[in-house]
Amino acid sequence: MEKVSLKALAISRSLNLWVERLCVALVIVLVLDVWLGILARYVLPWNLTFTEELARYLMIWVALLAISTGICYRQHVGVLILFDRFPRPMRKLLALSFDVIGFAFFAFMFIYGLGYVERGFSQLTMIFGMPRGYPYIIIPVASGLACLQFVMVAIYDFFAPDPHPAAERA
Repeated sequence: MEKVSLKALAISRSLNLWVERLCVALVIVLVLDVWLGILARYVLPWNLTFTEELARYLMIWVALLAISTGICYRQHVGVLILFDRFPRPMRKLLALSFDVIGFAFFAFMFIYGLGYVERGFSQLTMIFGMPRGYPYIIIPVASGLACLQFVMVAIYDFFAPDPHPAAERA
């Protein structure tokens, strides 16, 4: 049984590695975009209006993608001081209940996000003039990643002999 929990943890960490890399790449682009916007506004005689809108979308994408990383490392809802004081069976039950509640929330966000993306394709962004569905697509993508991470940590919590926060399992 512990083999199943370790496999789920390995899948979770592997997926998380790619999400972290994507977040780092997006942050690099975000920083460069903001610096370009500052230079264009105060130093160079360029009129680059797209930098503000791009920065806004990049920041939202990074924040939403980072949710699944927080789930993978158990850096989300939960008070560890209280959690560690409960007996082992109660900790397992609490961990699983947190996982189910989190999964339900992000599953709702996934379904709602699909409709939001669909409606976004009928609206255009202010500066780029592209359909808003493209930037909004991160809502179901990030929610789906969060659901997948919740499934993996729930499997770990269920089959692990003593569920501890993933941050301590690193």
